[in-house]
Amino acid sequence: MKLAILLMVVFASALAAEKYTTKYDNIDLDEILNNDRLYEKYFKCIMGKGKCTPDGKELKNDMPDAIKTDCSKCSDKQKEGTDKVLKFMLANKKADYAVLEKTYDPAGTYRKKYE
Repeated sequence: MKLAILLMVVFASALAAEKYTTKYDNIDLDEILNNDRLYEKYFKCIMGKGKCTPDGKELKNDMPDAIKTDCSKCSDKQKEGTDKVLKFMLANKKADYAVLEKTYDPAGTYRKKYE
């Protein structure tokens, strides 16, 4: 019985320490944000309205959990990237941000954080 409890604690700790993949951390976010064609492709991907690149698919899959947990599984670079993208959207793509927020953050948690 004690062994079972110990194994559950170890398993839970391993899951808590899990992080998102960092293999896409070197993508040039400025290039995407400042290129309407690229921006639209990524936006359509995460909103389920277009094809996804491998990195876009990863982002789309991780986004609900990242929002729910305030990016607790994100690397520091991913947190910085999230800040950059959301601030950019609030300043330059308000309509897109509203659609994103309605889908992924209806409570408006991130808007409060970034405004």
